[in-house]
Order: sequence, then C-alpha cells, then structure tokens
Amino acid sequence: MAEDLIISTGNKEEKYRELLPQLHALVSTETDPIANLANIAAALKQTFGFFWVGFYLVKEDELVLGPFQGPIACTRIRLGRGVCGTAWKEARTLIVPDVEQFPGHIACSSDSKSEIVVPILQQGEVVGVLDIDSDELDSFDIIDARYLEEICTYIG
Repeated sequence: MAEDLIISTGNKEEKYRELLPQLHALVSTETDPIANLANIAAALKQTFGFFWVGFYLVKEDELVLGPFQGPIACTRIRLGRGVCGTAWKEARTLIVPDVEQFPGHIACSSDSKSEIVVPILQQGEVVGVLDIDSDELDSFDIIDARYLEEICTYIG
C-alpha cells in the first residue's frame, strides 16, 4: 500500500499542522517501532527538506544510530556528549543555532550548521532522541520544538 503525504505550501507552522495528523494516522496503525521511526524521519525530510533527520536509541550507556534520512552519521554517542548526548542527559529539547558554538559538539558532518534534538520519553525515561540538522545557521525555533515534541509523543 502506498502512503503519500499531503502538504500544501505554507509557512513552517502550517506545514507541521498538516503533517501531524497524517503522521499520527500512519504510526497509530503500525506496531513496529523501527518502521514508525523510519517513516517519521522520511516524512520530516520530505516535508521540510532538512539536511539530516534521524533517531538515536538508548542502548545501555550509549545512543545508537537508528533510522535516518541524510548523509552517513555518527553511529554511537555517549551520555552527555554533543547535542544528542546532552539532550539525553538533561531530558530536554535543545535548539542550537550554531553548532560550532556548542561545547563538545560532535561534527558528524561539516555541512551541519544548526541542530535541534528532542528526547523521546517512555514512562519518564529517555529511550531515544530525534535529531535534526540543517545546513543553514539558526534554522530551528520554538515552533519546531513544539511540534517535534508532539511527534515524539507518537513514538514514546
């Protein structure tokens, strides 16, 4: 069965508003978490054209690369390292306007300029993170945080 997103042109918030119910419908009927992560990553990449969109999943004491869209990525990230490891440790969304200014930033790609990382929670515990990179500075804001946090509730 083919799945198509229907997103009209509009501002960022309008695109999120159109995307959310479609994503919710897509993942609510699928029980496999990896399939859902893959479709969410693809939908976000397709809708917004982000440079890199993907998931890291908590496996023991590391984040391990999960489904993603974009160039090859770092495979493992320790707790508290880089933007992803910090968002995991602090259990909060991080918006980084310029990754070069983030202490300890892990440069998986030199083309990445800004980043947002949203923790995925299950029963109050971080089980993974949604990581999105842009090849432009200052690409993310509170609108992204709000809607991406909602998307992560579909997973957790």
